[in-house]
Amino acid sequence: MIFLISQCQKLQRAFRIWKTLLILLLFLWFDSRKWTYLKGYNFKRREKRQIARAKWITKELVDLGSAFIKLGQLLSARADVIPSSWVNELTSLQDRVPPFEFKKVQEILSFELGSSYEKIINIDSNPIGSASLAQVHKAKLINNENVIFKVQRPGIEKFFRLDLDVMNQVARLVQKNKNLSQGKDWIGIAKECKRVLLRELDFRIEAQYAARFKQQFLDDSEILIPSVFWDLSSSKVLCLEYMPGIKINDIKTLKNNGIDTSSIAKIGATSYLKQLVNYGFFHADPHPGNLAVSKGGSLIYYDFGMMGFVSERIRGRLNSMIKAAALRDVSGLVKELQIAGLLEEDIEIGPVRRLIRIMLNEALTPPFDSQIIEKLSGDLSELAFGKPFRIPIELIFIFRALSTFEGVGRYLDPEFNLIAIAKPFLLPLMTSKNSESNDLLNELGRQVTEIGTKAVGLPKRLDENLERLEQGDLQLQVRMGESDRQFRRMINAQQTLGNSVLLGSLAISSALLASTNRPFLFFIPIILGFPISISWIKLQFKMRSEARLDNFQGRRSSN
Repeated sequence: MIFLISQCQKLQRAFRIWKTLLILLLFLWFDSRKWTYLKGYNFKRREKRQIARAKWITKELVDLGSAFIKLGQLLSARADVIPSSWVNELTSLQDRVPPFEFKKVQEILSFELGSSYEKIINIDSNPIGSASLAQVHKAKLINNENVIFKVQRPGIEKFFRLDLDVMNQVARLVQKNKNLSQGKDWIGIAKECKRVLLRELDFRIEAQYAARFKQQFLDDSEILIPSVFWDLSSSKVLCLEYMPGIKINDIKTLKNNGIDTSSIAKIGATSYLKQLVNYGFFHADPHPGNLAVSKGGSLIYYDFGMMGFVSERIRGRLNSMIKAAALRDVSGLVKELQIAGLLEEDIEIGPVRRLIRIMLNEALTPPFDSQIIEKLSGDLSELAFGKPFRIPIELIFIFRALSTFEGVGRYLDPEFNLIAIAKPFLLPLMTSKNSESNDLLNELGRQVTEIGTKAVGLPKRLDENLERLEQGDLQLQVRMGESDRQFRRMINAQQTLGNSVLLGSLAISSALLASTNRPFLFFIPIILGFPISISWIKLQFKMRSEARLDNFQGRRSSN
């Protein structure tokens, strides 16, 4: 009986997921047809409909529960597989559900902790927070230490695995569709999601992440990371030091406590650059809910379930990338990105090179825009989506994290500029022994000298443009002016003459047929001449319009 109930639940769950998918596919098909736009198709109307679909799928993911909420959060970082409007909506996906009963919390803690459960003398029955995966309770230990317990929802692993199996089935089906799978590895994405989500179910991994993250900032008094209580943690329970703070987006309370918000923005940005450049291990979800400020003015990080890694291969090429970027050597930077594995070897490099050139101009040309990272992240998303190549997930996570933190920084300080704060971290890499600093400084000095006169700078610009032309990355547009207009007139005149001759011939034919013993055949040339007549009339209007335009331009030039 229990087995039958379990199977029915699985079938019901699978049906719910497949129904959502089929509705989504129907929406996508409907939206791709221009005739469905009753007031006419244009980009603005299509974008508006895309936003509506994004809101719908976000709501559906929340209704489907834990695994799909996490799936939505992961997909929000995959700008290479979903439209930017969907990314923006899924980024704000809130993982909040009603808490489960406190009795279950006590049962899980008692079972998971065993004899260590006796160390807890008091636990608050009202949770601090409740999400689809777990909920958090404040507690006090026998030694009077205040802690928090993150307790996994009962039976969540079973539903997780069921949902992940259905996800794999969906991915295999979608991959078979040529239109939906072009340039996208849905099966690979499903496997990556499964790996990440199952890892989140094991709180021991999050405990290791938290401990490693704290180790990075042990000597930094401006950054606070909660300590892990290992003897009170397990795969389903995580015990951390209770570290209260003021929410980072609560500007009023921060100022009332005498905290300088611009200083907090700088502290946060500095800590983030350390994570990326110095350690290669970073907090991948730095939204305001995971950041707080202590009364002493230190920045507190929470929630270590989603962490990112900068691979050794990328870190090993980082100084070369920065050097190429500083010199605005687009070809050199593209090459370094390929060596680091950030770009596939066989991709169409032209669009990538053009975007990088624009990005370098935006990022390195004063005055520096305070929203530059957000813009670059958007450019990266536009480049990645719908193209036959993919950008590695780690790079997307880095850009998303930086963009999120940039937004937090601007909220705290309108004058916040991440590029300016990054300079002290980038300069040592640019001048390190491995980066051939003398060559770099000499080149920078040479370019500064060249700015003095156009004559000296001209050869360099010419060389760059020739290189772009050789690489197929330079488009030339030739404007013929008056010659072009004269050429069009000649073509129109020839067409008019040809149509006139044909119409005259058909008129003569009709007259001749009318005088024969079969006069009823006279209408055949008339029918044949009808489309030619329409074309002749259109050409007359076109020629008169161009004549009026020429007269207008002539009057302007004479004035």
